[in-house]
Amino acid sequence: MSLFSLSGRTALVTGASSGLGVQFVRALVRTGARVVAGARRFDRLQILADELGQDWVLPVQLDVTDESSVRAFVHEATVWTGRLDVLVNNAGVTHAKAAETESTEDLRRILDVNLVGLFTCSREAGRIMLRCGGGSIVNIASALGLVASGRIPQGSYCASKGGVVQLTREMAAQWARKGVRVNAIAPGFFLTELTSEMFEDPRSEKYIERTVPMARCGASHELDGALMFLASDASSYVTGQILAVDGGWTSI
Repeated sequence: MSLFSLSGRTALVTGASSGLGVQFVRALVRTGARVVAGARRFDRLQILADELGQDWVLPVQLDVTDESSVRAFVHEATVWTGRLDVLVNNAGVTHAKAAETESTEDLRRILDVNLVGLFTCSREAGRIMLRCGGGSIVNIASALGLVASGRIPQGSYCASKGGVVQLTREMAAQWARKGVRVNAIAPGFFLTELTSEMFEDPRSEKYIERTVPMARCGASHELDGALMFLASDASSYVTGQILAVDGGWTSI
C-alpha cells in the first residue's frame, strides 16, 4: 500500500469548491498529501479547509481562465511547502444545447475553462515539476471526450473534453523523459452539482439504467482509486493514458 501513499507531497486541485473537486481533496489528504485547493468560490474552500485542517488544506481563490490567477495559485504551493508533486485539473463547466442553438460565445466559454484553463494550469505547474525532476498531472476528462453524446446534446463540452484527451497524450509524450507523467480520468455519469439538472429528469435515470452496463451512475468515491493510482508511484510507468471510470458505458 506504500505505493499509493502521497505522504510528504503537495498536490494542487482546481475546481475544488464542489462536486468531484471536494472529493478529490479529501482523498488526497487521506493518503497523506497536503493540498492547495483552488476555485472561484473562496468561502466554500475555507469551509473545506476548516473541515480537513488548515495544516492539510490551503484554500486559494482561482480563476483558471485568468493566467495571473493561475500563476499565483501555483506559486502558493511552492511558498507553502516548497514543492509541487501532483496537479489535478478538475475545474470544468458544461451545458446541454443542440448544436444549431449553441452560440459561438457558448463554445468559447466552455473551451476557455475546460481546455485552455487546463492547459494554463498544466503549463505553469509543469514548469516547476520539470525543474524539480518529476511530478504527476491528472486531468479530469470525460467519457464524452471518448464518444459522442447525441441523446444529451453537448457539442461544446464534448469538444473540450476530446481536446483534454489529446492534450493529455501530447503533454505526456513531451515530458515523459523529463520525469513528469500526464494521465487523465474519464468519468461517466456521476451526480454532482454540475450534472444535477440532468439527474432531476426521470428520463435521465432510465437512460442510464438502459445504456450503462452496470445500470447505475457512479458514486463520487468510486473515482478515488483511479486518482490515487495515477497520482502516486503505483503508476510510475504509466503516462499518456485515459482511464475511463464509467460503469462500462464506453465499452459498448
